Amino acid sequence: MQVIGGLVVIVMLPLVAPHTQSASFVFTHFETSPEATGISSKPYAVILSVLLSNYCLYGYDTAAHLTEETRGADRTGPIAILSSIGMVSVFGWAYYLALTFSIQDFNYLYDVNNETAGALVPAQIIFDAFHGRYHNSTGAVVFLCITWGSYFFCGLSVTTSAARVVYALSRDNGIPFSPIWRRIHPKYKVPTNAVWLCAAISIILGLPILKLDVVFTAIISINTIGWVGGYAIPVFARLVMAEKNFKPGPFYLGRASRPICLVAFLWICYTCSAFLLPTLYPIQLKTFNYAPIAIGIFMTLIMLWWAFDARKWFKGPVRNIDLGNGHS
Repeated sequence: MQVIGGLVVIVMLPLVAPHTQSASFVFTHFETSPEATGISSKPYAVILSVLLSNYCLYGYDTAAHLTEETRGADRTGPIAILSSIGMVSVFGWAYYLALTFSIQDFNYLYDVNNETAGALVPAQIIFDAFHGRYHNSTGAVVFLCITWGSYFFCGLSVTTSAARVVYALSRDNGIPFSPIWRRIHPKYKVPTNAVWLCAAISIILGLPILKLDVVFTAIISINTIGWVGGYAIPVFARLVMAEKNFKPGPFYLGRASRPICLVAFLWICYTCSAFLLPTLYPIQLKTFNYAPIAIGIFMTLIMLWWAFDARKWFKGPVRNIDLGNGHS
């Protein structure tokens, strides 16, 4: 459904637009819109422009978490991750092209007096296309519903992935009240308590977004830094590990593994740093990126919890499979 809806938007939007921008405008024209963002530095704008792409590309995280539930995970897992990255890259790039080719009046996009108060540029592009062609906004509403539906299914995917992480950690007694979160529903065979926990946390964190846009920026930054930073640990470990101590699996990059690990590690460092930067200027209470403060507080609390309590009882992953006879 997401694929079909995405294809409809990608194909139909440029066709609906009364006129489309030239390829030279789309691929070579550069705008910073300092009136709306307060940012006039082109290098800084380039750094911020890739943030959403970085966030979306990490959809492979769900595939990584769910591979444990598949057969031959050491082979199907990497294939699922690469497939996810490929599909997101192709559809994301096509969506961006459809939007930029369909821009009617660039200066009007950030006008605070336009239909979206200059704050929702993609929605404004879609509205301008339909209103310019048909002089009404019905088609724009339909397209936005398709987009919102995609966000909903994305939220379901994230909740599924998060619940899987909560279940895995509680199975290893790694979080408070683990016996509750690892409980499996007798009929549906899923960790329903973990799912409801993740759903409740999502709702609580999402409510402030209705009032403050800066909360959305902070949540996106914290989430991305959290899971992307987590991948830096095994990548760095592989980078510094002696070759004689490494046992390759069926999906192995051979001699290219170390250079790729180096590029991946540097990219993770760049991504995590970029998500800590302010996205709007001048810096005020409503524009400040609170991600560094939030991450600092959470990391401090976690380290204190580990130093004074968790290290005394947490022993690492709990084996739930008998390797001798293959029975759980």
